[in-house]
Amino acid sequence: MDDTTRVEWREWGRDAFDEAAAADVPVLLSLTATWCDHCHEMDAETYAEPRIAANVNDSFVPVRADVDRYPRVRDRYNMGGFPSTVFLAPDGTVLTGAGYLGPDGMRQVLDSVRTMWDTKGDGAARIPRPLREDNPPAGALTADIESAMLGQLSDSYDETAGGWGQSPKFPLPDALEFALKRDREMALRSYDAVGANLLDEYDGGFYRFATDRDWSGLQREKLLDSNGALVRAFANAYLHTGKDEYREPADRTIDFLTTTLWNADADAFANSQAPGEDDAHSLDATERAAADEPPVDDGVFAGSNALAIEGLLTYYAYTDDDRARRYAERALATLREDLLEDGVVVHARDEAVERDADGDAVPLLANQARVLAALTTAASTIETAVREDATAVAEATIDRLHDEDSFLDGPAEGVGLCDRPLRPLDSNVAFADALIDLAALTGDERYREFARETLEAFAGASDRFTVQVARYATAASRLLEGPLVIRVAAAPGADLHRAALRLADHEKVVVPDADLAAGTARAERGDRSSAAAETPDELSERVQSLLD
Repeated sequence: MDDTTRVEWREWGRDAFDEAAAADVPVLLSLTATWCDHCHEMDAETYAEPRIAANVNDSFVPVRADVDRYPRVRDRYNMGGFPSTVFLAPDGTVLTGAGYLGPDGMRQVLDSVRTMWDTKGDGAARIPRPLREDNPPAGALTADIESAMLGQLSDSYDETAGGWGQSPKFPLPDALEFALKRDREMALRSYDAVGANLLDEYDGGFYRFATDRDWSGLQREKLLDSNGALVRAFANAYLHTGKDEYREPADRTIDFLTTTLWNADADAFANSQAPGEDDAHSLDATERAAADEPPVDDGVFAGSNALAIEGLLTYYAYTDDDRARRYAERALATLREDLLEDGVVVHARDEAVERDADGDAVPLLANQARVLAALTTAASTIETAVREDATAVAEATIDRLHDEDSFLDGPAEGVGLCDRPLRPLDSNVAFADALIDLAALTGDERYREFARETLEAFAGASDRFTVQVARYATAASRLLEGPLVIRVAAAPGADLHRAALRLADHEKVVVPDADLAAGTARAERGDRSSAAAETPDELSERVQSLLD
């Protein structure tokens, strides 16, 4: 029993659903996160109320699932934010759901659900729409996809406050990077808004989002995955501009990641930092230094560590920053040694991870995509040997999750609605984008064809894609035109290799130790190749002539 809530929470798993079936009562599923203030508030104000807790314990089987530790549960039962309060039939179908509920609201909902169950039973339950929908419409990849996304960005761009959309305001690193090559003025004004409003000037790191159009109403939790992605995004803005105003937010965020979010026992990055007390952020530097640090969730998750590794190595590629490289290498070693099993990414370290009937780790598409991107980035920047692990991750994903012409989020097995797989657009796009890099690094065009099929599987709906999935247009553009590939017949760290990394196209792929005449480099795009270059200046000229 959780003494802070008085509710006798069960772990997510088969036992809880079997208990509900045997007792013929619904399941109350509480989706929470360690960094979620409203979740802790609901514990303190609602679940701690003795009569509510007694009602829950007597008439329901209460189950609590941390959304970072159970991503497939999150994706199937999320009611639009956290906490999510979801009532389920014993087979996992949904009776009803809500977000945060205060004591009065919870009493009403408990009574309503109990009456519904007594009168209709599981006949009142339903399967959420995303799990009932047919496959997305397929289509051809054309240049219209890129122009349509640029139109979406232009239409939703906030000329006054920067960024995209009205409220809430999220940093949207994929949109920033897409716009960086296609409308730099709009992109940089949005970078400026994100840096000015979401960066913690004192401790470094980016807050998760702002509730209001003018970037006020900061939600001050700091998550590893969004911070890793923003290090990469700001490093790429620095690559294109050479301005410290874009390098410094990345540098300050690396400070945060390598101190506050570094889990020395695991030799990897911790998951998140909670917001802390609201008034602490208004203190001056001396007072803030003396204040208690907001709590950190020390959990080590493969996918978010992969984003951090990718971000740090991108920053290192453009700056030679030794700290970024060292911490990326340490986290990468942990990822490869502890969180990879025959190409399958283990979701978390030292956690009860989801495994199949044979005891093997269950592959999750989001993790596979993020880890593949981290490994291809490492192969491009610091260590070509990781190509073997990258290939193993790609092959395991294709073998275990490929279905028709795209990929499922996980296997069609598990408790509740986890036996109904999703086909998530964002993770399919991320995996396809990483496959494009892997094809360039290995010379295996099969990966490029899988990427093409995956993107085509969603192309029929691409004119309706919002700025949140700008990466789809990036990947489609890279596939159609062919990414800029620079092959360097030198080891990582050689002058020619370092020069190739610094050429101002963040969508390029650099291939060190290439099979060319020693000490030379060559640029390729599609079916065109440049002449060989022997010096950084020659390489820059060859690339420019290829792109003209």
